[in-house]
Amino acid sequence: MDTPLIQIENLCKSFDGHEVLSGVSIDIPRGDSIVVIGQSGCGKSVLIKHLIRLLEPDSGRVLFDGEDISRLKTGELTRLRQRFGMLFQSAALFDSLTVAENVGLGLKESRRHSAAEVEDIVSEKLDLVGLSDAADKSPAELSGGMRKRAGLARAIAASPDVLLYDEPTTGLDPVTGDMINQLIVDLREKLSVTSVAVTHDLTSAYRIADRIVMLYNGRVQFAGTPDEIKSSTDPVVKQFISGSATGPIQV
Repeated sequence: MDTPLIQIENLCKSFDGHEVLSGVSIDIPRGDSIVVIGQSGCGKSVLIKHLIRLLEPDSGRVLFDGEDISRLKTGELTRLRQRFGMLFQSAALFDSLTVAENVGLGLKESRRHSAAEVEDIVSEKLDLVGLSDAADKSPAELSGGMRKRAGLARAIAASPDVLLYDEPTTGLDPVTGDMINQLIVDLREKLSVTSVAVTHDLTSAYRIADRIVMLYNGRVQFAGTPDEIKSSTDPVVKQFISGSATGPIQV
């Protein structure tokens, strides 16, 4: 059996004495699409930040391609992070730059490509997300869905191995949200990337996930396919996916 691309082993993290992650273990196979769900404050974003070592675990570890990322030196960590692309919840575009300049910013700063190469890559990625006609627009001229797509073009600009998604459909109407979901599925197939998303949107989770992981009280409450979570008899899982106020989950 192939070694998972990402291995999260017994990860623990506390803030001001409050334990957010309490021994989380997840294997993420190469090429899979994993969606992490759970209540607000359950540790979804904290977990994803550990994957690129924006946070250091109190205990446990994260392995990438079999290597403990906590042991990486500065240059090695920089190279690791270049293998990840991220779509932020707000898209995080720079208002002072055009769409094309936003998409090409990381490529330009890496100094590994000529200006002509950057222009070609930006054009290719904008075409992949359906924004070829918006290259010279400013972010202020874009709709919410277009901003998400521009952020996604930037995330894939450096041809990463892993794409991280932070609430990819937040703030979008259902139709636009489904367009983003379809784009995530399409890009995964076209680019052969591994995808890790955190979301509250169960419609999105069911659409884009090979496997769904639910966090509850700092631990993995459930891990399985969309069909398996829909048929789960676990009262915590059933309450969360039904959105019911009645059950073991208290807020």
